Amino acid sequence: MKRFWDQAACVEDGDGFAIHLDGRPMRLPGGGTLRVATRELGEALAGEWQTAGGAKDGVMSWEDVPLTRLAGTAAERIAPAPEATIEAIAKYAQTDLLSYRSADPDLAARQRAAWDPWIEWAARELGTGLRSTIGVMPIRQSAETMDALYRAVAELSPARLSALGVLVPALGSLVLGLAVVRGALAPEEAHRIALTDELFQEERWGLDWATENQREKVAADLAIAARLAALA
Repeated sequence: MKRFWDQAACVEDGDGFAIHLDGRPMRLPGGGTLRVATRELGEALAGEWQTAGGAKDGVMSWEDVPLTRLAGTAAERIAPAPEATIEAIAKYAQTDLLSYRSADPDLAARQRAAWDPWIEWAARELGTGLRSTIGVMPIRQSAETMDALYRAVAELSPARLSALGVLVPALGSLVLGLAVVRGALAPEEAHRIALTDELFQEERWGLDWATENQREKVAADLAIAARLAALA
């Protein structure tokens, strides 16, 4: 769309912060005003809109404002009824990447080195570990584990739930996603950990350009989600 504003600014609005474009509050697709909880996030959103399109009458796309898209999802889709999002994300614990180990002894050693520290982190910080298995046959986590991980998800703000909703599917791991949201793990390191199996196979068979391009996109998505979680 064509840029119709000169100045974007973060403005205090009640107990939160809104984004104003030439003095008018920015609206969500549903008509509401986008408000966020912290000045840091508000300033970052205003920065996106100040840059988008280059200048008034320039052309922008929603790809120019990725933080805004995630913050808007939090405000318009998650905040009014967070339970559905919480349940959908928490279910990933039943198929968490970290639970599925290889029968190949060399790969299994790589997995232990990369993944076990985060299983231990979950036990220490979230009050639960994860059961693991060899191969791809499903393994059921205990009710106690599911309850603990559900609580860890449910305590998050809508903005952090929006971030987690990007992180967890991209990483294939609820534990790694929670570690990023809590600031215990950098997104680029989480990405590397999640790619343990693929990187091992590439040492044997090589990397194709299509895979590399897809990874770059995923890395960018993870970085934006982690930034939202940190600013929120």
